[in-house]
Amino acid sequence: MHPQDLRQGHPAPSYRLKIGDRDITPAIDARLISLTLTECRGDEADQLDIVLSDHDGALEIPARGRELQLAIGWTGTDLVDKGTFIVDEAEHSGAPDQICIRARSADMHQSLRTRVERSYHGVTVGEIVRQTAARHQLVVRIDPDLGARQIEHIDQTNESDLNFITRLAKLHDAVATIKRGRLLFLPIVGTTTSTGESIPLIEITRADGDMHRYHTSDRDAYSGVRAYWHDPKRAKRCGVLVGKSGNAKRLKDTFANEADARAAAQAEWRRIQRGLATFNLTLALGQPMLISQTPVKVSGWKLEIDDTEWLTIKVRHTMTQDGGFTTVAEMEVNAIEQVERSRFED
Repeated sequence: MHPQDLRQGHPAPSYRLKIGDRDITPAIDARLISLTLTECRGDEADQLDIVLSDHDGALEIPARGRELQLAIGWTGTDLVDKGTFIVDEAEHSGAPDQICIRARSADMHQSLRTRVERSYHGVTVGEIVRQTAARHQLVVRIDPDLGARQIEHIDQTNESDLNFITRLAKLHDAVATIKRGRLLFLPIVGTTTSTGESIPLIEITRADGDMHRYHTSDRDAYSGVRAYWHDPKRAKRCGVLVGKSGNAKRLKDTFANEADARAAAQAEWRRIQRGLATFNLTLALGQPMLISQTPVKVSGWKLEIDDTEWLTIKVRHTMTQDGGFTTVAEMEVNAIEQVERSRFED
């Protein structure tokens, strides 16, 4: 059921919070001041912030490392499972006395953040991703086309696996993220859930919204992107151009070969295209189905806004003690224009 279908019945937000198999919702419901879930794309961990009233001093400060399971939605509808979170910060403040709990998605293991030294030679993107997943006991989901791309040489120098795999994704205009024990390495446009299901398109009308902000930018009027690579046979620095010459953005790194340089240039050009317009929207009635990477179709705003295909990059759900449930979505352009490719040499 869409939240707007609940308007006439004065909908009430609903949530379920568990520690292990124990449902603690009844114990904290009367104390809840606010619950905020921020769902992110890429290497940022999803974050859960809970503020509880401790007016009677009866609450204990939760220990770090406790696992919380969250589901959110509206009364009378199926709650949407939002996953498991590990408590890593807690604070007691007053007056009035309250406890603030911050937990982050459980999949971001400490081992993923440990800096290491590695080099890869003559491998595919898929082989790198699978090796990384195996080190951290993660299941792999990788797009076949991305996985087949060849990597002649790449170094991981004093860099964590999380940062490295994110950097690799950026070079190929992909998103690398860890959800529910799975390492996902998928194209930014057209991604799927951790279980392989397509993320459904969500339609939002002006009546669903509360506040909005549409912004366009020429991003310094870049006409394309240049990337450089070293040709050992000719002992010279060469380059590729994606887009058009003129005011082309130049990437700082020098790549091992032409294919890597072209892939990086194309990825950056697509990022520039997606960032030409952004749309931030606050929904007065929260939409629990919205997650990062959700394709969105809007209607009721200006023609330029309604005609744009949008993709969410960050979503924040907030429930408050007064019965409010709002969702804030940050979006960028989903459709990617076909870009002209050419080659040049310095």
